[in-house]
Amino acid sequence: MTVVKICGLREMPHMITAADAGADLLGMVFLPTVRRYIEPEKARVLISNFREQGRTQPIVGLFADQDVGEVNAVAEYVGLDMVQLCGNEPKLGYWTKVNVPIMKVVHVSSVLEQQAGGRPQLIKVLSNSLDQISTGHHTAVLDSQSDVQPGGLGETFDWSIARTLANRGKRFLLAGGLTPENVREAIETTGSYGVDVSSGVETGGDKDVDKIQAFITEAKRNSLV
Repeated sequence: MTVVKICGLREMPHMITAADAGADLLGMVFLPTVRRYIEPEKARVLISNFREQGRTQPIVGLFADQDVGEVNAVAEYVGLDMVQLCGNEPKLGYWTKVNVPIMKVVHVSSVLEQQAGGRPQLIKVLSNSLDQISTGHHTAVLDSQSDVQPGGLGETFDWSIARTLANRGKRFLLAGGLTPENVREAIETTGSYGVDVSSGVETGGDKDVDKIQAFITEAKRNSLV
């Protein structure tokens, strides 16, 4: 069954909708420069109330290039089950200091693909990154590269790159530009075992319960992964 993560959650009704529709992971953003940022105090209350209702879906906190002490402090304070690292956090001296399981985002660079060596070099770089994540027993997320913010912009990348990696035995969640309309195609095209969405289930910049439900339904429909 396809793993589904709904990210950028800031309100209880949206968390409940995602959980009841079958989401496997719920995400919150703790990077202050990002529009979907949620204050730790608010997140703590939401997660506590969510748990008091008997709901058990893991809560993932998104961070990017923040001090590992800050990451651990927020994770403990609000009650995170996992963290999602979306920046250039180094493998050595950082990953091992995080106190909860890690999801690590690997960005697919269109610039690198256009440079000398092109696509083969890009595949090699991505493959090495996915291997490092797997070796560390972490969860990999493939997302499009952006100079604006670490994800959440609703932009896809060349899915054939992801398929090449999947064909080589690499495991990852797919992110970037996913919507209820294209998520089934994305899964079948790339061979990803899961998907991660934020802007694709929003209307006017706010989470949309109908889109959340539709996305999860489509992602899990006839899933063979």
